[in-house]
Amino acid sequence: MLYHLYETQRSLMEPFTDFAQAASKLFSNPVSPLSQSSMAQRMAAGYDLLYRLGKDYEKPAFDIHTVDVNGIGVAIHERIEVDKPFCELRRFKRFSDDPATLTKLKGQPVVLIVAPLSGHYATLLRDTVRTMLKDHKVYITDWKNARLVPLSEGEFHLDDYVNYVQDFIRHLQGIYGNCHVISVCQPTVPVLAAVSLMASRGEKTPLTMTMMGGPIDARKSPTAVNNLATNRSYEWFENNVIYRVPEKFPGAGRRVYPGFLQYTGFVAMNPDRHASSHYDYFKDLIKGDDASAEAHRKFYDEYNAVLDMDADYYLETIQTVFQDYKLVNGTWDVRSPAGKIERVRPQDIKTTALFTVEGELDDISGSGQTEAAHDLCSGIVRKEQRHLEAKGAGHYGIFSGRRWRDIVYPKVRAFILEHELPAKPVAAPAATPAPRLASPAPTPAKAASKPAPAAAKTAATKPPKATAAQPAPARAAAKAGAATAVATRWVQPAAAPTGAAQAPSADLSAAKTSATAAPSTRSSKSKARKA
Repeated sequence: MLYHLYETQRSLMEPFTDFAQAASKLFSNPVSPLSQSSMAQRMAAGYDLLYRLGKDYEKPAFDIHTVDVNGIGVAIHERIEVDKPFCELRRFKRFSDDPATLTKLKGQPVVLIVAPLSGHYATLLRDTVRTMLKDHKVYITDWKNARLVPLSEGEFHLDDYVNYVQDFIRHLQGIYGNCHVISVCQPTVPVLAAVSLMASRGEKTPLTMTMMGGPIDARKSPTAVNNLATNRSYEWFENNVIYRVPEKFPGAGRRVYPGFLQYTGFVAMNPDRHASSHYDYFKDLIKGDDASAEAHRKFYDEYNAVLDMDADYYLETIQTVFQDYKLVNGTWDVRSPAGKIERVRPQDIKTTALFTVEGELDDISGSGQTEAAHDLCSGIVRKEQRHLEAKGAGHYGIFSGRRWRDIVYPKVRAFILEHELPAKPVAAPAATPAPRLASPAPTPAKAASKPAPAAAKTAATKPPKATAAQPAPARAAAKAGAATAVATRWVQPAAAPTGAAQAPSADLSAAKTSATAAPSTRSSKSKARKA
């Protein structure tokens, strides 16, 4: 019933938000007589703020059209590679007409970014994707809004999430031979489960796993998110936050954890910060500070866009990760698509290198929660395990914004490059004889008795062996970053850190440094080569 009431209220508010938008333009447009009044700027700012507080925020676009690779503009084509009922595997395909750049792009590592399914859309990782595209072939999981998935598609469980990740890894392995996996926040747990199950079966596993700010062991340094999950029972969540989708949506009747409830929870974590941010936006509009106002809009266009999660997936995540701690206790069983029950055993992973990343000021995944993966993955030799704590970074700062680009990404890039397999040598094509000058054609009888030309012997000779370029070691990159405020170390499994860093979330910092790439046009006279 609450979902229906919310949609009714939103429908009633829609005419008022449209009026507020129109009034804001009337008071700000130079050709409007209302803009000449003494209070015009304040009125325009007030109506604009009212419009943004009341409007409905749809799913944003990634809006990545070009990236700069060593001074060369590379065009980006976004497309759906695999379409599943609750998720799309999205690829960002790169194109270039520069031969040297094209050769470089084709030899770069393949990375699967597993985006969180915890309220926001995958576009929250826009800055992550844009940065990774400079040095990697990038794929990302784009989770669908559950209210748009018809009931005929069935339910979605945490087991399905794990199986989806395995399917996407196998898909990339089938194309490229292998891949690297990066998981951000919530998916660190199902990704670790997916790779563990593949290792237990003897399947090929990814070359590396990079886990960033996730609740591998939610018992360590518990945050407000952890406390909420542990202080309420499974039944409380099922009775108080689960509702059915109203009739107006394709997924009508589906049990979901609604996005508007999740958004309320996000804001409740830092209400003062959000209130002051909106007031600062109002003052920026009055002062005419367009740059600051636009940064606010970009951030909240993303932050306010939320999706519904299937009830079974949400409740099972609460129970498995935050209440029963099944992963760290070794009691987590996952049902495969064939119906077989399999135990998750991270200790079976042996051929995948592990890199964990935490933010010093992370108030969502506390200190030590992600690093706990190293103790679980005891089968990975210690020299293949790394951990990074980004000084001064909050939860969003480890995958978006200046600290992500300047501190975290260089370490992630070096780690992936260090473990990337050398490219296999490609056999050179057989030599072909040079064309001869035209000469009178021999008669059929003479042609049959004539010996084969010498050029045929040339074609049969062995071509020279091609050599594969070896990737540069990543250790030099780690030394170069010693001057930055980062704590990087080889991992020695030890006692868990104690105490959670207490600091306000840095969720507003990402918008200040993000920039939208301008779309590029392609010449109609030349075909862009693809990488």
